Amino acid sequence: MPKKTVFIIAGEASGDLHGSNLVKAVKRLNPDIDFIGIGGDRMKQAGVKFITHSSEMAVVGFTEVLTKLKSIIKAGVKTKKILRQKRPDLVILIDYPDFNLHIAGYAKKIGIPVMYYISPQVWAWRRGRVKKIKKRVDKMVVILPFEKDFYEERGIKVSYVGHPIMDAIPKSIDRDSLRKELKISDSYPTVALLPGSRKHEIEKALPIMTKALYRLKDVYNKLKAFVILADSVSSEYAKRLIEGCEFIEIFPSKDIYRILAISDLAFVTSGTATLETAIMGVPMIVVYKGSPLSFWIAKKLVKVRYVSLVNLIANEKVVPELLQDEFNTENLIKEAVKILEDSVLNQRIRKKLKEIRNRLGEGGASEKAARIAIEMLEENYGQHSVSSR
Repeated sequence: MPKKTVFIIAGEASGDLHGSNLVKAVKRLNPDIDFIGIGGDRMKQAGVKFITHSSEMAVVGFTEVLTKLKSIIKAGVKTKKILRQKRPDLVILIDYPDFNLHIAGYAKKIGIPVMYYISPQVWAWRRGRVKKIKKRVDKMVVILPFEKDFYEERGIKVSYVGHPIMDAIPKSIDRDSLRKELKISDSYPTVALLPGSRKHEIEKALPIMTKALYRLKDVYNKLKAFVILADSVSSEYAKRLIEGCEFIEIFPSKDIYRILAISDLAFVTSGTATLETAIMGVPMIVVYKGSPLSFWIAKKLVKVRYVSLVNLIANEKVVPELLQDEFNTENLIKEAVKILEDSVLNQRIRKKLKEIRNRLGEGGASEKAARIAIEMLEENYGQHSVSSR
């Protein structure tokens, strides 16, 4: 088979991680496949030749997109030009729905097959996009268990590969040794703070989390807390937000599983981090505070009962969610005390989190997705061979 080229797009940080793992898995199976496209530093390190870095396009919320609109339009024009001129053999799209579905339509129009890895949250809001997906996407490759049924019911080709996070989870961590290493053997409770991956999320979440802990320290004098920071955020920046709280330490994102392994409770900004916390079996309080306008629009559009992936997968309220005005110091303290003091509630949450972990697959999502991509490349090659005779 002649050398193949894949155009891949990941417009945000989480997509960059999953995209890099997918690229590496494809190259392990077939080193002769080239990748070009849009992504972040991890995808670049995996060997993707960029036309634009995803940092120029990453947004969250409805109003925030305006600040990056010029860069997004420019990236779209560049992408279409390359698809038209280079004619890659496959387009792989990762989440980032508005931009990616537009590109999917163009790729389909000029005869390039499209694989969508990491589904947009069409099951939550703007379900009308499903019609676009059916017309423009050849294969959905999904990572949440309920997504497979959602697409099959609508006649869309779909494969469920499990969640790629499962590949990052360590097989075992010696909790007692780790507590000694971190000099917290007699601490209780130990609280993990996961305030988000974007500065505006952290600015809203971390001060409220810190104030709540400061007051909880009066009740639990041996309380210890750890902030897990995204790679994109400096520790100096976070230190300014937690100034005066000596019992809070800051760790980089690479230590997330070590910190969660020793935690009794977590405060987590809604997003993928809620799944990482669930997989590690840590009871959590899910929080989120965005711009008032974005939140108002979301309330009008979102059609699901819960915001956190944990509760969505369970299809019930396993962990509390504090959103927008409800996310304040008083409510955070109230929910934290409930979880720490009510042993029946605590054990119920832990049991449900274990069930969620079991539903996320046994690992190998990136390799399964890579095999689907290679199958699509081979099918496309076969079609080209027949049409050229």
